[in-house]
Amino acid sequence: MTGTTTTETAGTTDVLIVGAGPVGLSAAAELRRQGVRCRLVDRLPERLPYAKAVGIQPRTLEIWDRMGLARTMLEAAAVLRGQLIYVNGREQARIDLVLPPEVPYEFAALPQYETERLLEEYVAGLGALIERGTELLSFTQDEDGVTARLRTASGAEEELRAGYLIGCDGAHSTVRKGLGLAFEGAAFAEEYMLGDVEADWDMPHGYGIRSLHHAADGSTDDALICVPLPGAGRYRMSMLVPPELSTATRGGTSGRPDGGAGDGAGAGDGRGADDAVGDGVAHGLEGGRTPELHHLQAVVDRLAPRPAVLSRLRWSSVFRISHRIVDRYGEGRVFVAGDAAHIHPPTGAQGMNTGIQDACNLAWKLASVIHGEAGPALLTTYDAERRPVGEEVVGRTVRHATRGMEADPDDPRTVLLREAQLLIDYRDGPLAADPYGPHGAPQPGDRAPDCRGLTAPASAYPWRLLDVLRNRPGHVILLYGAALTDLAAIAEAGLHTAAVAGAVTVAVLDGDTAPSAPDALPVPAYRDTAGEFARLYRPDGPTGFVVRPDGYLAARFPLSATRTALSAYFTTLTTPTPSRSVTARA
Repeated sequence: MTGTTTTETAGTTDVLIVGAGPVGLSAAAELRRQGVRCRLVDRLPERLPYAKAVGIQPRTLEIWDRMGLARTMLEAAAVLRGQLIYVNGREQARIDLVLPPEVPYEFAALPQYETERLLEEYVAGLGALIERGTELLSFTQDEDGVTARLRTASGAEEELRAGYLIGCDGAHSTVRKGLGLAFEGAAFAEEYMLGDVEADWDMPHGYGIRSLHHAADGSTDDALICVPLPGAGRYRMSMLVPPELSTATRGGTSGRPDGGAGDGAGAGDGRGADDAVGDGVAHGLEGGRTPELHHLQAVVDRLAPRPAVLSRLRWSSVFRISHRIVDRYGEGRVFVAGDAAHIHPPTGAQGMNTGIQDACNLAWKLASVIHGEAGPALLTTYDAERRPVGEEVVGRTVRHATRGMEADPDDPRTVLLREAQLLIDYRDGPLAADPYGPHGAPQPGDRAPDCRGLTAPASAYPWRLLDVLRNRPGHVILLYGAALTDLAAIAEAGLHTAAVAGAVTVAVLDGDTAPSAPDALPVPAYRDTAGEFARLYRPDGPTGFVVRPDGYLAARFPLSATRTALSAYFTTLTTPTPSRSVTARA
């Protein structure tokens, strides 16, 4: 559909978002959720019907939960229970995707076009519509904003003045090129094909299949990767293209990717075929060559661990894989996110999910600056926090694609948590307050753990911390007390925090020693009846925590130091610590 945000003044907006794939839609969702005007344009006339990026990580579901969107996504998705790995016809490994019980969501799969449809409906409910068939031609920026030239679906050109510009326009990003960002990396020589099909076989439901053939020298010379999709027997399959469909020059590659339960080519950009753009970036779906069912069936006949008959080919394509990352994630008032900033092999379903986290990290910071709650220097922390993550993801997916995830030296639990994107932290970042509390406790920069078993005064069922955080777009300040004597400190801290712009304050009381939540407290209060908050957050006596809008801890402090700690953190939003830079431990 075509339209503009309902609150727009013609020719101006706070933020222009170019590209309406999952990343651009996520940026629009977070901005509109925080009351920021934005326009979302996409050069394509309609949403592409391809199941490209399909893996949904638990961390992404936590982000969607904060938006109130997780249930909608899960009702449309398929659960991913694990992966079966075969080499030369023999089972080599069975990976069960089992996460710790405090992690609220599991791994899931959803075709990219469904992810986009549901995100599009969500942002439409917030007053933002995609302007289809609208292309960014060029832009300039100055100290006060960005001037963009657009060509609309009617062919007319429009000049738009925006406060900021976000390029979510994929591997061939016009925004990235307009900024002159370096995009260094290389391409794999091999070509692959994708197909969305149904398989009649007796493989276990919900398990991905990775079946490889190793040559005599141990190298992978044939591969079949199958990711379950919603629907009986439905998979997104990927494999090497047969000679009759290949036009690439063979050889000269840095290693042949052997696949993984991943995103798919051009994951997250949604911008179309890579052979339509002569920019030398060989990444994404290619036009002009469409594999047929018999091409996919021939590979399945060679490599499937059980006899299988394929049917109902919904779509297919040939694709290429590159690995590249920009030298910086933005300049001035213009930024890039998702495939516009980083591309890599689809192993582990990291691309779209990483891009969505890019978008949310940037969006809450833009909202804070636009609302006058933070200074423009806050926007420099987007690159400081997210580019090291992008570098780590590119490097890891290339290693996994060339040597296999099973070659990862870490223990299986760590590998699984990393793939779920639950280990990303910003402890060394410019916004992380000083550490406080016992060794091993979550610190500023860590993901804020979810926990179960919170109870509310008038509720007959337990709550999760995510329930408390849901639909709160700004910072949330959590105040913990374990005894009656702590209530006065909580009340005093609650009064101090009431004046913090854009923040909501909530009390969490010890379930054993604290009294029932008193009406006298100036903030909402929950009891830690199951003791999980105390176990996971490890408060050191009466303790306060600040949770950022993207679900990361910003600060932890003794309640006696509430005023000082909050003043220090929110001052950091205006003047970030310049000496810190993130070291990606994910």
